[in-house]
Formats: sequence, structure tokens, C-alpha cells
Amino acid sequence: MKTAHPFSVYVLIAILCVLPKVAFAQETFRNPVIPHNCPDPTVIDDRARTGWFYAYSTMSNKAECSGDPTARGSVVMPIYRSKDLVNWEFVGDGFPDGLPTWRKGARLWAPDINYVDGHYVLYYAMGVWGDLVASASGVAVSDSPIGPFQDKGLLVDYGTIGVMNSIDPNLFVYHKKKYLIWGSLGKGSGVWGIRLSKDGLSLKKGAKPVQLGADNMEGSYMVRRGKWCYLFTSRGSCCEGARSTYHMLVARSRKPLGKFVGREGESLLDHDYPNVILSGTADSLFVGTGHNAQIITDDAGQDWMLYHAFWRENGYKGRVMNLDRIVWSDDGWPAFPGGHPSAEQQKPFFK
Repeated sequence: MKTAHPFSVYVLIAILCVLPKVAFAQETFRNPVIPHNCPDPTVIDDRARTGWFYAYSTMSNKAECSGDPTARGSVVMPIYRSKDLVNWEFVGDGFPDGLPTWRKGARLWAPDINYVDGHYVLYYAMGVWGDLVASASGVAVSDSPIGPFQDKGLLVDYGTIGVMNSIDPNLFVYHKKKYLIWGSLGKGSGVWGIRLSKDGLSLKKGAKPVQLGADNMEGSYMVRRGKWCYLFTSRGSCCEGARSTYHMLVARSRKPLGKFVGREGESLLDHDYPNVILSGTADSLFVGTGHNAQIITDDAGQDWMLYHAFWRENGYKGRVMNLDRIVWSDDGWPAFPGGHPSAEQQKPFFK
């Protein structure tokens, strides 16, 4: 009886090994990944501890978050979880006992989640719409990614640090040193950075704020890659539905407190800083794209970013959560393929 040639057996084995990966690679998803109001997202890769990704967003409507149209009231800090960054389920409110009370007339905006020294540390804004003096940022901690979070109170506002509109906080850790990156739109604001205490729950004694970006920028996240610190930030009108002009920028520096520059050395302190990496689609399917979350790297080494946008298919009602891939140039600059949100693309790869 004639037997199969060993080479043919090896080829067959190789094909069988590749087929599942090919099949998976052909799976796609469509934006948005959360199709209702989910502004200013933040995300944590908590797979090593709980097996999930968790996303958090600005205070929102309980009916939208839960999917129950009969639900009433607000969710102070909506929390969602996912296994793949694409399919998300609502899991609760990080502040189930209600909004922190240290700033009257405020709403909780723009959280930033981190795992620090064995605890989940959440930085958040207490925003008072139109009041640049009262708007502030605080910090809270929990032993669980789904809370409840114990509020530690005020961290920065105009009275403590002299920066107007002190919202949109982000923790950045660099060589074990902790920095707060924060700030928003308006005269006397912009993007700022300052050293934090060792535990990250207060300002480092004697630390001075440094302005990193112009006062027409907000919603910043800092990411370290190699020897560079990359500062992603947003500019334009955030909250005007179909008329929103929000778009995302990026600059980089060798140090967390700058100077942050573009490809040709342009300063991020310039109102007309040119290095735009994400803006709305030409057909207005998505507009007002910005206020990104952290970068998540999948098991194939691809980088992904969540951000919010207004979506034509729901009548531009609320800022939905999108997911798109980031690619890096040979000289170390990040970009979104095409420079606009994708309608459909290949899913992230997770084993």
C-alpha cells in the first residue's frame, strides 16, 4: 500500500495549524462598540487579575447604560466589561451611593482608571458646565474594578493650583514617579502636568504645574513607548452633536513635563498645532471624534484605542464609544489608518 510522503504530512499539519488563525483573522466588528451615550471613556486591561477589560465613562442615563428603557435616574460612573474590546456589557455604577458631594452643582466627568500598588485608583472630574473656577478633579480608590470606589476628595482646582477648568485628569507613571496630566478648554486652562505624591492621592509637596498644551485642548492621555512620552489630546467643539468639530492630536517629548512637539518640531502650546491624527468621516457617519482612552495591545502586538464620537445612525444623540487600531511609523509616530473612524474592520486578537 502506498503511504503519504512525509513532506505532504508536514504541509497538512501546517495548514491545519494556520486555519483557525485565518478564520479568526477574518472576524470583523463594526463601530460603535457601545452604541449609546458613553462619553470620555477610560479602559483597564484587568485580564491578569479578573479576566476582563473594564471601561468607565462620564455620568450618564441609567436607561441607556442598562439597556432597560424603564430605568430612571443617572449612573454616576458607568462601568462596562468585555473579553475582546468589542462586545461590552454594563456591570454597574462605581459610585452606587451617589455623586461625591465636595463640589456643589457638579457632575462626574472623564474618569481615568489605573491599578496602582494593589488598588484600583480612579481619577475623575467634577465638572460644573460653564464654570471654569468651580470645575475640578478628584481621586477615589477601590479593591475591585467594579467598586464601590471610596472617594478621597479634591485633587486640583483653580483654588489649589491656579489652573482654570481643572478637569480631565490622567495618571502617568514614569520611572516609578507619578504625574497628573489634566486641564481643558478656556483661558487660563489648557493641558498641564504636575508631580504627585508617592501614593498618587495628592500633589507632591512643593511641586509646580507646567503647561504642556494650548488652552484650546483637553481630554489628554499620556503614553510611554520606548524613550518617548506621547501626549494624545483633543481640540475643537466636543458636545454639539452633528456640528461637533472635535479631533485628536498627538505630540511627544523625552520627559513627562515636556516640551511636547510634533513631527517638524511644532509646539503643542501653539493653538494651531498641526499634527491631527483622527477627525470625523467625510460622510459624517462619525463626527466629534476624540477624548481617547489608554492604548491596549492585543495578543498579536496590535495597538487599539477607544474614544468617543457622535454617530449619524442614532441621530447624533449622545457620544458613542468607538474602537480603532493605531499603527506606528518607522520614526515612531502613531496614526489611525486613514485618519478617520472605521465603520468596519478586523477584530483585535486575543487568545
